[in-house]
Amino acid sequence: MSVRCLTSVARVSGVATCTVVGLLTVVVLQPVLAIDVKVSAEEAQKALEAGRAPMEKANTPEDVKKVLQQASMVTRVGADPEKDSCGASAILRTKRYRLEAFGRQEAAESKKRKTDVRMPDEFIKKVVDMPNMEIEVQLCGDDEYFAEGALIELQQGSKRIKPIDIGKAERGRKNEGSGPTYRSRFTALFAYEQFDPNAASVFVVNLQDGKEARIAADFSKVK
Repeated sequence: MSVRCLTSVARVSGVATCTVVGLLTVVVLQPVLAIDVKVSAEEAQKALEAGRAPMEKANTPEDVKKVLQQASMVTRVGADPEKDSCGASAILRTKRYRLEAFGRQEAAESKKRKTDVRMPDEFIKKVVDMPNMEIEVQLCGDDEYFAEGALIELQQGSKRIKPIDIGKAERGRKNEGSGPTYRSRFTALFAYEQFDPNAASVFVVNLQDGKEARIAADFSKVK
């Protein structure tokens, strides 16, 4: 690293020396928030509390519904169902997502039993040690079986990542909004070790009728 003198230069034995005056500014690059592959015990407890707190404040069925909707929006990628009821989207069930879901369950059970209920440590450890991220894909089509046999891959630049497993698509339900007649969903598992948890990505779904759905996913905005 070169240093430029801010004061006069003196020569000692033919060698130029200088006195540096001023402040050295150090730029520290903070890591971009992204999907947490490794979650510490302390972070796990914070995630449980983050899920538990809003559910404790939910006193009506409508309040509970809003809490659950908000939870799904935090890790949803693709279309916003509030704006596009039939746009392709996916919920990323990350480790934090599942831990917060545990927290909501703790709050619900605590209200029901009228005593504090907490998840066993082995349940929490199982989530923290999960090797795969589950995603739930939601999309629409014209036939109630349109999603059967759907294939999916995760694209990150030139990299193509296949899922560890793909769940069976559910039978399509009538779509209440505009667009195709039916809504369906299916799950898929992707190994954390195979994809970059910081990268902008695209989930590409191929249906048996030849149609393709693309779901953009900015992992840097999901924990």
